[in-house]
Amino acid sequence: MPSSRTQKQCAMATTGIYRSCADFAVARDVPVRRLPGLMETTLLLLKPDCVKKGLCGEVLARLEKAGFSLCGCKMFAMTDDLVKAHYAHLLDKPFYGELRDFMQSSPVVALALAGENAVERARDLMGPTDSKKAAKGTIRGDFGENVMANIVHGSDSIENAEAELVRFFAPGELFPR
Repeated sequence: MPSSRTQKQCAMATTGIYRSCADFAVARDVPVRRLPGLMETTLLLLKPDCVKKGLCGEVLARLEKAGFSLCGCKMFAMTDDLVKAHYAHLLDKPFYGELRDFMQSSPVVALALAGENAVERARDLMGPTDSKKAAKGTIRGDFGENVMANIVHGSDSIENAEAELVRFFAPGELFPR
């Protein structure tokens, strides 16, 4: 480990706990993740209900037809630590245990999608979080059941997209197109 690192940076690199994209970049000696040309990139998670219903291809096809470029894709099981990190803002909520169990009930698929105004456009295609309030023609309106079983998670800001991309993709797992 280079001697120029601070004690905090060494601790973050050892524990794998990163508060921001910049923390991750410093700890792992990689640049803050932006694809060439500063193309906006967002993270989507195809949730367990999407995987169980066999809708991953349909959702990805809708996103690609809307003009998004796929820059990263992987399927994995969410660990307790990963669920905690991703849903840290909900840890104190009474439904957190149910959410954790749901997110661990099946593998999920992480997608990194690039395009103009990627975060906003992806959220428009997904529809509101509550599938019961989502319009037909949106991903959640067509396939979701409720607030939790709503097919897909999508970053809600550019800053959160950067943090979430770092959380779910290691260096070298994103490919510009």
